[in-house]
Parts: sequence; C-alpha cells; structure tokens
Amino acid sequence: MTPIPLRSIPKIDATLNAICAVFLVCGYFFIRRRKIAWHRACMITAFGVSIAFLVLYLYFHDHAGVIRFSGQGWIRPVYFTLLVSHTILAAAIVPLVLITLWRALSERFDKHRVIARWTLPIWLYVSVTGVVVYWLLYVKYTPIWPA
Repeated sequence: MTPIPLRSIPKIDATLNAICAVFLVCGYFFIRRRKIAWHRACMITAFGVSIAFLVLYLYFHDHAGVIRFSGQGWIRPVYFTLLVSHTILAAAIVPLVLITLWRALSERFDKHRVIARWTLPIWLYVSVTGVVVYWLLYVKYTPIWPA
C-alpha cells in the first residue's frame, strides 16, 4: 500500500473538516425535526470524520513540522487571529465532544442537551475555520515549508 504523500494531507484534512461541518449542520437539522436516528447517524459520522482528521493532522505535523504563513500586510493579523481562536477552540472541543457523545450514548438526554448547546457551535466553528485556515495557508498564499 502506497502511503499518502505528505503534502496531500492538508487538503484531505480540509476536506474532512468540510464534511464534518456538513454532518453537524445536518445533525442539527434532524434533531430540530425530532428525527433522532438520523441525528444520531450524522453526529456519529461527524465524530468519526473528526477522528480521521485528528489522526492525519497529528501524523502530518509530526512528519512535516511547522508550515509558515507567507501572507503579508493586513491579512497577517487576520490570519493569526483566526488561527489562534481556531487552535484554542479545537483543543477545547475534544473533551466537549466526548462528554456530549457519552451523555447521548448513555441516554442522559437532559444533560446531553445542556452541553450540546455549547458543543455544536464550537465544533462547527472549529470545522469551518479549519477550512478557512487551510485555504489561506495553502491556497491563497504560498506556504513556507521547513527546510
């Protein structure tokens, strides 16, 4: 089996983030219409996609190192503000998702609902900003790869 080329992983990760965002929105749509089985399927799929993202993300940064942003001028503080908020919330979302998922699978729906109201918007923000960070770093501007 041929390994995935290292420079392809950021695009795959951005795609996984976008797919996760779609499943999160669909999951929200279904729960608002009391389609619980569809909601569950969407949220578990979003979780699985996020796990695949995390594995590839950690593998990539373990092997590629830090990729530097080349944008100059006004976009630089915009990019880094977005990146910092994305990174902090990405770290925070891990325990939130695990607790939210555990409460749902344990059928503690009253407690699930309370935390899900926080988890969903943060998880959605992290997924969408992940795509934006990818686009700015790898598409709009030329990334600076380690030597």
